[in-house]
Amino acid sequence: MAGNVESEGDRQTLLKSTNLYREFQAEKEEILKHKWIESEKVGYDIGFERALVDWITQHRSAWNQVRRQS
Repeated sequence: MAGNVESEGDRQTLLKSTNLYREFQAEKEEILKHKWIESEKVGYDIGFERALVDWITQHRSAWNQVRRQS
């Protein structure tokens, strides 16, 4: 049984090497960029939730299409 035990570090390394995790990280970076841009426009921090909803409704579809073409 001890041979089947993975360390937390091993699981984290495996997770970070998955395509799903890389896609999540890329999407998160885009949302944070969007948050910064929109916050600069209005002069205050709009917050992550507002940026997330706005980015998903306004930009996610086009962003995904571009990523699929690459």
